[in-house]
Amino acid sequence: MEHLDRKNHWENIYQTKDLKDVSWYQPTPTTSLDFLKQFNISTTAKIIDIGGGDSFLVDHLLDLGYTDLTVLDISAASLDRAKQRLGDRATKVKWIVADAATFKPTEQYDFWHDRAAFHFLTQEQEIANYIDTIQKSIKPTGVLVIGTFSEQGPKKCSGIEIKQYSETTMTDRLKKFFEKVKCITVDHKTPFDTIQNFIFCSFKKLATA
Repeated sequence: MEHLDRKNHWENIYQTKDLKDVSWYQPTPTTSLDFLKQFNISTTAKIIDIGGGDSFLVDHLLDLGYTDLTVLDISAASLDRAKQRLGDRATKVKWIVADAATFKPTEQYDFWHDRAAFHFLTQEQEIANYIDTIQKSIKPTGVLVIGTFSEQGPKKCSGIEIKQYSETTMTDRLKKFFEKVKCITVDHKTPFDTIQNFIFCSFKKLATA
């Protein structure tokens, strides 16, 4: 999918579907919050949520006292929905409309979180660019957490082909710049009572990267 097509696709979804009518709906992002606890991420840490859309992770992070939050999504409509939900609290968050494949950060982050954005990058150049962007934009002591559909998960999402990963393929893909800390598989129950199997992996930056 070309960049404009991808953007239009997601804008259309967020303009036509309710929050609870999308497969990724998750009132409490337990897995993501558990990774934050595992790494004892400070409330002053710079955190970015890639492909965050109108997910509830930002709500929970604000509730926990995090003060430097950025949410990125290709869809402006998704971010507008999150802002409306948060009300006055939305001013405490930086909102970025951008495609993860071409995003050029202006800051460095302590915690880079990506739940289900990475697996939409299926072209080799896009994947390489994204990983290069992460390694340049994450602090030397930073943590990277990526969640994608596993090899037991769906092959498509919202009508778009995705790239499945296993612990091995995810680790191999990132090993040039990152060392794996931990991988887990998680069953996500959609609002339609179907199960999607995810793999979540956490990484630390290699000292030589």
